[in-house]
Amino acid sequence: MLHRFDSFLASRRRFLQVSAGFGVSLMLPALEGRAAERRGAERATSLITLWMNGGPSQLETWDPHPGTVIGGPTRAIDTSVPGLQIAADLPRMAERMKHLSVIRSLTSKEGDHERGTYFVKTGYRPDPTVTHPAIGAVVPYQLGTDHLEIPAYVSLGGGEWPGRGGYLGDQHDAFRIFEPGNSIQNLRARVSDKRQERRLSGLDVVSQTFRAQRQVQAERSLHGQTIDKALRMMSSEQLEAFEVDQESEATLQRYGDSSFGRGCLVARRLIETGVRSVEVTLSGFDSHANNFETQTARCEQLDPAFASLLDDLRERDLYDSTIILCLGEFGRTPRINGLEGRDHWPGGFSCVVGGGGLKSGQVIGATDPEGEQTSPVDPVPVQNLYATILQQLNIDPAEELITPIGRPLAICEGSLIPKLLVDAG
Repeated sequence: MLHRFDSFLASRRRFLQVSAGFGVSLMLPALEGRAAERRGAERATSLITLWMNGGPSQLETWDPHPGTVIGGPTRAIDTSVPGLQIAADLPRMAERMKHLSVIRSLTSKEGDHERGTYFVKTGYRPDPTVTHPAIGAVVPYQLGTDHLEIPAYVSLGGGEWPGRGGYLGDQHDAFRIFEPGNSIQNLRARVSDKRQERRLSGLDVVSQTFRAQRQVQAERSLHGQTIDKALRMMSSEQLEAFEVDQESEATLQRYGDSSFGRGCLVARRLIETGVRSVEVTLSGFDSHANNFETQTARCEQLDPAFASLLDDLRERDLYDSTIILCLGEFGRTPRINGLEGRDHWPGGFSCVVGGGGLKSGQVIGATDPEGEQTSPVDPVPVQNLYATILQQLNIDPAEELITPIGRPLAICEGSLIPKLLVDAG
């Protein structure tokens, strides 16, 4: 059983309840410049992950096989990449595929939702002796978080297993926002400034006493760091990045009237502010029954939000410094079961990746249109995808980080994908 966020979230909840009068919440380092004013090569590199929770069907998204036994009723449409077709439920994305690349041959050995999520988010299979950090946590850890007063790693939307800091520490867990676009709660004091100061002074006395008698426990609790970071965050103008009130109605409609659509819009605002890593979750892809209706309904949310996010990043000169990745924990079986559903399929599924200087218009790998071959053509292990992304973000995937017990572990054990790298020819 994987470690969950329950204990950490519970302690955070207890802290907020106790200190609601102080108006505190979490977060990160000091502001020396306005990241939102930087564009192109001047700004920090970032990663946006559009997480398709539940296992999206490659056959109803990025790898349709119409007219075959395994294809079902799903239709395909041409895209802006010659020879590339995707599912007809993604018309906006079809027009924009020239800015992205498709990998149709991702492989994993984990067909369970929890284990598969762990593996695809970390690049490592679950190990009872260590909890690996999600790639989304590694990015800000390695690249730094200068100029930020808000979290450097943010998870928008639901989902059972958001990214964790793992052996890097709980302070690197994703900061979760369940309803993107709304103001963050508990960030305004409910009392006057003078009374707030008195309360903070009293809390400081208690905290100093606790540290004096239980230094190890105090360090492990992150209590002091949480308060310091929260107080900086409370007065930060960067908090506006979490809200969409300033966006026009046309923009809101363009992204789509959904939690995922608002999440993608907030992701753009966060990246524009200088946040290093953002994960936006779209749930509901687990289609053991009624696969085609289920996948179509999800694509109706994915298509406008993904397309609008892509457009905005490009128009605002943010795309070359932002890698955008869309994937889930595995795909769905070529075989259609008796409930008109598809089951779990980690042996050959799809993802879309682009931005950050990666090659666009590439189609990597292929799956058997008849569903007889269990292995895809030109298989790409998940580790290779992350090694390539990390390399493009100027992070050495082979660099070893030291766990709390002194164990050296490579950030990623994968190999680079030459077809995605401009310098590789």
